[in-house]
Amino acid sequence: MTKIAPSMLSCDFSRLGEELARVERSGADWAHLDVMDGMFVPNLTFGAPVIKCARHWTKLPFDVHLMIEDPARYIDDFAKAGADWITVHTEASGSTDEAIKKILDNGLKAGATLNPGTPVTDLDPYLDKLDQVLIMTVNAGFGGQKFHEECLPKIEYIRKWADEHNPKLEITVDGGINRETGKMCVDAGATCLVAGSSLFKLEDMTDEIALWKTYGPNAE
Repeated sequence: MTKIAPSMLSCDFSRLGEELARVERSGADWAHLDVMDGMFVPNLTFGAPVIKCARHWTKLPFDVHLMIEDPARYIDDFAKAGADWITVHTEASGSTDEAIKKILDNGLKAGATLNPGTPVTDLDPYLDKLDQVLIMTVNAGFGGQKFHEECLPKIEYIRKWADEHNPKLEITVDGGINRETGKMCVDAGATCLVAGSSLFKLEDMTDEIALWKTYGPNAE
């Protein structure tokens, strides 16, 4: 089934722990945590200390998306804070290879991502080292943006590579995901959907998550 990773960027931050517990009760597979530094992206969110404090609220894997410059500097901190997956941007300053190596050396799952305007082929040098590719269908930095349908061929590109080289590669999509766009992404080859506002606006997201998990090629 399709994995679902609610984006905690859309939750009530004053109740982060309770929101994580709610996400787990709702049947989510991962919790997606967006870390922004105000430099790589203009927005600011939180860092490793907040993730460490939130860790005891849920047993869900923490999927940490680093929207920060030179992410290799902070990999050890996020590993100690309780991250299970860490994803870095190929556009960020510093060495993407070094960041991926540090993630793997900490025994975590490594991911790489890029913004809609960056060619998907920029991921080619890293694909054989990765556990996850995150396809951004909005520009990193803010929630609630409109889905960029022109990013679907990127999912198809990574799906083709994975089928030929690493069928276990997680192909995650983040940005403007709802009932309709999520289905489009899974049909293109995605294995995991990240969604924020379309889930957190619901008083109970359980039924919506259950529906999305049934998505697959040719699903009604």
